[in-house]
Amino acid sequence: MNKLFLAALVSGALAFPAYATDYTIMAPAAPGGGWDSTARTMQEALQADAISPSVQVTNVAGAGGTIGLAQFVSQANGDPSQLMVTGYVMVGAILANQSPISLADVTPIARLTAEADVIVVPANSPIKTLDDLVAQLKANTGAVSWAGGSAGGADHIAAGLIVKAVGLDPTQVNYIAYSGGGEALAAILGGQVTVGISGASEFLPQVDAGALRVIAVTGENRIAGYDAPTLKEGGVDVAMENWRMVAAAPGITAEQKAAISGDIEKMVNGPAWQAALTTRGWTNAYLSGDAFDTQLQADIAATSGILKEIGLVQ
Repeated sequence: MNKLFLAALVSGALAFPAYATDYTIMAPAAPGGGWDSTARTMQEALQADAISPSVQVTNVAGAGGTIGLAQFVSQANGDPSQLMVTGYVMVGAILANQSPISLADVTPIARLTAEADVIVVPANSPIKTLDDLVAQLKANTGAVSWAGGSAGGADHIAAGLIVKAVGLDPTQVNYIAYSGGGEALAAILGGQVTVGISGASEFLPQVDAGALRVIAVTGENRIAGYDAPTLKEGGVDVAMENWRMVAAAPGITAEQKAAISGDIEKMVNGPAWQAALTTRGWTNAYLSGDAFDTQLQADIAATSGILKEIGLVQ
C-alpha cells in the first residue's frame, strides 16, 4: 500500500470521533410515571443534541422498581450501553420491600432532577383546601385513602410525614400504591381514592384541564402559576422533594463509567434537556462523581430513619 495513502487513511480515521454509544434506558415502572417520563425525556435529549444516535426505553414495573432493579443487575452486568432511571422512590422501596438487591449493586452516574409532590383531589371533591383534608384525617385517618407511587417511596413517605405532623398516627395512613402515574391518575379521577400525591408534572396537566385541584405542595416553595400553598404555609410542618437519578450497569470499567458520565453531563447542559426542565417544571439537581456518591449514601441513611419513624420498616 502506498505510504502516502496509508498516512492519509490513518489521518482521516483519527479526524473522526469514535461513534457514540447506542443506549437502552430502563424505567423500572409502568408507563406514565416520573421514572418513565424522565427516561423518555433523556431519550429525546440524548438524540436531539446528537449525543447518542439511538436510544431505546424499556419499562419493567413492580415492587417500587425493585423488580426492574434485580433484572437490570442480572442482565446488564458489564454492558455500558445499559442505563436505568431511579431515585428517592427506589431508596425507600428497597428498604420497605427488604430487597436483596440495592443501589450498591449498580453504578451510580448522576442525580438529575428534583421535584416537589402535589396533593390533588378531583375537581368535584368536597375537600377544597388543606384544612379540609386535615379535618378529615383527624376525624378518621384510615378513611382518607391516598393514591401515589410505590410503597415506601417519596409519595408514601410524604403522606406519613403529613399525618405525623398534624399529631396523628402515621401507621394508620391508608396508602394505595400504584406502579405508574397513569394508574394512580385513573384511580383519582374515578373517585376510587380520596386524594392523590405525586410529582407535580404527573398531575398538573389534569389540573390545567380542570379535572383535578391542587390543595398543597410538599416543597419549600409554591409552584408558579398555581394557587396552592406549601404544606408549611398551611400549618403542616413538612417540606420534601423527590429526586431522580441515572445509574449504569454493574461491572463496567472506570473508562466506561467516565464515558457515560461525560454523555450525561453533555445532556444536562444541552438545550433539549434544559428546555425540558422548564416544560416539565423539574428543578435541575445535577450532581455527579464522588459528591453524588457521598450524597446518595447520606440519603439512603436518612430515608431509613424516616421509614422507621413513620412505621414503614422495623
